Amino acid sequence: MFALFALVATSTGCTAMQPAAPPPPPMSSSRPPGTPAPATVSPGDWPTYHHDNARTGVAGQLAPLGTLRRGWQTKLDGAVYGQPLVIGDKVIAATENNSVYAMSAADGHVLWSASLGKPITGSQLPCGNIDPLGITGTPAYDQATGLIFVVAETEGGRHTLAGVDLTSGAVMLRRALPPPRGDEIAHQQRAALTVLDGWVYVAYGGLFGDCGNYIGSVVAAPTTGTGALRSYALPTTREAGIWATGGGVVHNGLLYYAAGNGESTRGYDHSDSVLALTPELNLADSFSPAQWAADNAADLDLGSMTPAVVGDRVLIVGKRDVGYLLDPKRLGGVGGQLTQTPVCNAFGGSAVAGSTVYIPCSDNTRAVEVSPTGGLQVRWKAPVPSDGSPAVGGGAIWVTDTDRGVLYALDPATGAPRAHIDVGQMPHFASPTLVGEHAYLGTTSGVVAINIR
Repeated sequence: MFALFALVATSTGCTAMQPAAPPPPPMSSSRPPGTPAPATVSPGDWPTYHHDNARTGVAGQLAPLGTLRRGWQTKLDGAVYGQPLVIGDKVIAATENNSVYAMSAADGHVLWSASLGKPITGSQLPCGNIDPLGITGTPAYDQATGLIFVVAETEGGRHTLAGVDLTSGAVMLRRALPPPRGDEIAHQQRAALTVLDGWVYVAYGGLFGDCGNYIGSVVAAPTTGTGALRSYALPTTREAGIWATGGGVVHNGLLYYAAGNGESTRGYDHSDSVLALTPELNLADSFSPAQWAADNAADLDLGSMTPAVVGDRVLIVGKRDVGYLLDPKRLGGVGGQLTQTPVCNAFGGSAVAGSTVYIPCSDNTRAVEVSPTGGLQVRWKAPVPSDGSPAVGGGAIWVTDTDRGVLYALDPATGAPRAHIDVGQMPHFASPTLVGEHAYLGTTSGVVAINIR
């Protein structure tokens, strides 16, 4: 399902696998006596992908757009694929070298760093295009425990959940978190993590090239202690990865995920779908297009974009250039959409402001209006290349052109560029974090802060 994009050129050759190191022992996340209380999240912070668990991508307290200029740039020990987080005066970023960093939001100097083990190299993987492969999914901050949760992939293809203390950088929780089915090394953790009611939810997809025995799944672990895991795996023989960058979208007590194409083109296997899962990770509802089998055969699935919640509706746009509007009270099963309309080939996470959804199209950002009567209309197509995942704030739509290394501020009414600035090489799907008077972006070498006024 990654066949349309190469993120960073790497070797995809295979070598004989070395014996995997044993998984790290579980660690308690109890805070030592006398340590400061966890930092609370203010409305202007950015504690998870696209600001909140609804993945709106809206920064309501961002300063108005002025003149864009580079604030600071901090080189880290690897590429930053996940969206940076901002909690208080700290910018948090995780790298493909399996390091988590806290930087000063004011000037970018490193406050602390935590290493979570040696990442796996491209030569050890059956396929893929991130080398080395470490932490890819966007972290999530839990203000109840004060921990930043990440998933690190290490040598042998092992996946480990870690909780890193926001104040000190100490690793307070560490436990193995393998996908429930398939071969662990064939899975990649790209989707953003979701923290909800004392649990952290982690979705798995496959590597670039769709090789090996991987099966789309979600695993949840308690944010404290070493209690039993919860899991859901798609009932498919192979593939159907959950890999869109936004991860789980929380709405009305359920978690919504988009799943990619499965191996089947005969028996329906819930692939090429939007899934509604309960917090216990039971399947509550689902939607797939009527042509799911043809989508599976041609790699034209819905799994490339995170679902968007628009009022009392859910919008999903995938690789077939079609947007489907769904009723979350009843997603509709196979072919049960409320309406559909041509939109674009979409990859990444959208932003939602009122009744307008800003879609991460593979060529140019689109603005799609959801009418009160349930219709869909493309309002505009940006006149500049913009393939990243948009965010909204300060009277502008912020989106990247990852191929050229440019950040744009677009007019919300027309899509016309109001300002732009070169920021350097970025991973694909890059999305800006909008806090205060800054836009923060992960790059292939660290984090850059852009002053917006």
